[in-house]
Amino acid sequence: MAKEQEFFDLSSFPEKAEQRKALVFLARTAESAERYDDMCQLMRNLVKLTESLPDGEDLSVEERNLLSVAFKNVVGARRASWRMLLHGAKSESKFEGLLSAYKKKVEGELQNICKDVLDLLENVLVKNKKNSNESKVFYLKMTGDYYRYLAEFITEQGYDKKADEYYSQALELAQQHLKPTDPILLGLALNYSVCYYEILKNKKKACDLAKSAFDAAISGIDKLEETQYKDSTLIMQLLRDNLTLWTSDNTDGETPDIAVVDLDDGDQNDG
Repeated sequence: MAKEQEFFDLSSFPEKAEQRKALVFLARTAESAERYDDMCQLMRNLVKLTESLPDGEDLSVEERNLLSVAFKNVVGARRASWRMLLHGAKSESKFEGLLSAYKKKVEGELQNICKDVLDLLENVLVKNKKNSNESKVFYLKMTGDYYRYLAEFITEQGYDKKADEYYSQALELAQQHLKPTDPILLGLALNYSVCYYEILKNKKKACDLAKSAFDAAISGIDKLEETQYKDSTLIMQLLRDNLTLWTSDNTDGETPDIAVVDLDDGDQNDG
């Protein structure tokens, strides 16, 4: 830890504006090196730095995307491991206790990461009065995402309701201020519909939300700006794929794999 603190020491940059640039530079470098734990630390420092500025300042689009990418990759690796341990790991009966303990270890790591980013979101970013409507939707959606991740393996703490609450706030604001074709709104609708399906166990609301978001976006696809076209149409395809899965006959009684996406730095990844 001492070496990490020394490496990220920004005392040679007395001006906060320069410290901010340095943190963004290091975060981009950590992303290129796939050092996502370092990236999380850097973005945590950046959020705290912007909070300390006069009256607080919102993150730029690049900064908030770097924040999303950092925690998305760190938590995504643990979620993939947890799913494998839950569904794919095979063990002789005498090793069941060891497998269960290993799963608990991964769950503990997941919980710590989610609570870390939720602390930044709920106590700093969502409350920032300088947020644009787009930024606030982004942070509310991201908060819903991480409560959903917690609700995947912790069922008795009300995380499912917290996810629903934040997604609902984000959707209400997005529908008021964002275009139906906006990738942030579409990503929100996709993730919220998955939350309805997987966590809240409400297939009808999942399908209704996914269909309404897709239909609203398809009507405006001809007017879509070129800069958003790729992201928006990709998410629309995922919405349609989910609808196909959710409304098809499921004769084997198994829940189909769900495509879910988060918006991070312009790329669409499994969520």
